[in-house]
Amino acid sequence: MPNESLEPFGPIFPVPIVHYSLEFADAVRHLFHRLRPDAVAIELPRSIQDLVLKGVRRLPEISVVLYQNDQGETLYFPIEPTDPLAEAIRSGLETDIPVYFVDLDLDEYPAHRDYMPDTYAAHRLGTRSYYNVYAQQILPTLKKAPPDLRREAGMAYHLQQLAAKHKKILFVCGLAHLEGVRAAFFRPQAEPLEKIKRTGVSLFNLHPDDLAEVLTEYPFLAAVYEYRRRRLPPEPELSDFTVRKKLGVLTLMNGGKDTCSEEEALDASIRWTVHHMKPGAVDRQMVSLRLFEQAARHYRQDTGESVYRWQKRAFFRYSRNYALLEEGLLPDFYQLLVAARGCLDDNFCYAFWRLGSFYPWQKAQSSIATIRMRGEMLWLGKRKIHIRRRLPRVRRRPVYVPKKRRMRERRPGEWLEGFDDPYICSYPPEDLVIEYYGDFLKNKGIHVLSADDAVSVPFETTILDGIDMRETARHIHEGRIYVKEFKRVKGGVGSIVIIFDEGKTGEEYPYLMTWLGEHDQESDMAFYATDPADHIVGPGISRCTYGGAVMTYPPLRLADVWGDPEYDWARTKAERLLLAGLEYSLEKHVVYVAKSPPRSFIKQVATRWGRQIVYIPIGQLSPIKLKQIRTFHVLAGKDKRKIAKDYIW
Repeated sequence: MPNESLEPFGPIFPVPIVHYSLEFADAVRHLFHRLRPDAVAIELPRSIQDLVLKGVRRLPEISVVLYQNDQGETLYFPIEPTDPLAEAIRSGLETDIPVYFVDLDLDEYPAHRDYMPDTYAAHRLGTRSYYNVYAQQILPTLKKAPPDLRREAGMAYHLQQLAAKHKKILFVCGLAHLEGVRAAFFRPQAEPLEKIKRTGVSLFNLHPDDLAEVLTEYPFLAAVYEYRRRRLPPEPELSDFTVRKKLGVLTLMNGGKDTCSEEEALDASIRWTVHHMKPGAVDRQMVSLRLFEQAARHYRQDTGESVYRWQKRAFFRYSRNYALLEEGLLPDFYQLLVAARGCLDDNFCYAFWRLGSFYPWQKAQSSIATIRMRGEMLWLGKRKIHIRRRLPRVRRRPVYVPKKRRMRERRPGEWLEGFDDPYICSYPPEDLVIEYYGDFLKNKGIHVLSADDAVSVPFETTILDGIDMRETARHIHEGRIYVKEFKRVKGGVGSIVIIFDEGKTGEEYPYLMTWLGEHDQESDMAFYATDPADHIVGPGISRCTYGGAVMTYPPLRLADVWGDPEYDWARTKAERLLLAGLEYSLEKHVVYVAKSPPRSFIKQVATRWGRQIVYIPIGQLSPIKLKQIRTFHVLAGKDKRKIAKDYIW
């Protein structure tokens, strides 16, 4: 990014900025180290100087300065690493260069917002080109109020005083005021009447749960900038980090502490992003790409589902078009979340939000008091997005944090204490979902059989099972309509076999289980799935993902499918389930759902056993519904059913 400074006036080297903008904070940092000034002047009043300097020294921890004006209005000034003013102060403090606050503190300053082009243009064009376009197109249309003129004259006066003591002064101020200050600098200025000191000014630590709601740049982007402005941390090995809570022998020996906490996994994704970006200024477009890739990795750890290339293309096309509709070059955090939910699903949207709203340095406990702040407390707009629950949104700022967040451990090892019951059971609402889906597959299997034996006849008195468009077109010269008639299927559908993933290596789904129905409305079930110990989501509650399953009715008949030597000749786990479904089915037909049909030898075995396999390609079924039934939970004891709803979402 070409960060060229504007023409100086006297010893003043001006840097026009857009407040709380990553691109201009980066520009200030690079210009500071290139110009090497002997003083820094910034557009802030001296009345809050002490606490602002204290807040900047706390960075990367984010602080908030709060005070009231004479009208009793509360003023809010966040100190963020991506604010150009904070970056100018910070650079001066780190190099022992004096920093001067040259603005006026006015109580009667009117509240208004100026239109600014998307600041990403400054990254591509450079700050000088950005300012030139702004000065030509927007600045002439601005109508400055008397307080604006007072502030510009006051800043010019203070710069005149500094020019007598310093030879090179870096002056950082807003785009709208630079030309006014430049013109006033060359005129004699009287010392302005201003408030030198304020009472009741306080500095607070911002609560980490509120960062995504009130920060201007979303926390993930701010964290990448913070890492890039210092010495790069070591690149993490991502295979060592997971967002899953695991249970194992080593975990228990460590007193219930996992080898990697969720916060450490999120921080590893940020540090990996820092290493996989081009040198130089931070490119927020590249940050969005890396955020998507890392959210996809966490999404796979959470659900076992992969993000496909067409979904990635749809995500970035959708978010780009959304940004263009709102006159932006790149989408903001809210627009990215909407694209994540719309182009993938709520689970991916949550993974995207969880990583995008994470800032590794912010803690609830700090050396100063911690404050909670919401967007409705500030002068911001609001939008809403639903990730299974309500998410308010601030205009042109990142989204609010959910009011009800996922349950977390209150102390390390708390959830592991729930695995003291040797008995396991399922979660009844999930049982109902998969039973209903099994009935749906039975009906679909019957429909497939009927369609295979359908005949077309000329329309006479009834349309039977619908018009046959192909036969009607074929006999169009006859001027007659042909209709379909499905034959009645002899024998119903018994067992249901669903193969989501056969597993390439055979090690992805090590959990082999045979479950018996608890009452006469449940089927017996055998399945292979991911290890419950790999994903602990609550006290005595594990989340698993089916690789494949067989369901057979009535219950209490299914023996241990995985220990039965009669099926040892099966080549895969999917074939073993299919053989069990053929043997235990009380009806002639067995529905088999998979990516590919079974091999011919299995079909011959089915014929010898008096059974018929009804193959349904899994691609014909709704992927959304398949995702819903593929995830299930294992509970350590029936007592966990009372609390499971608080941890299963």
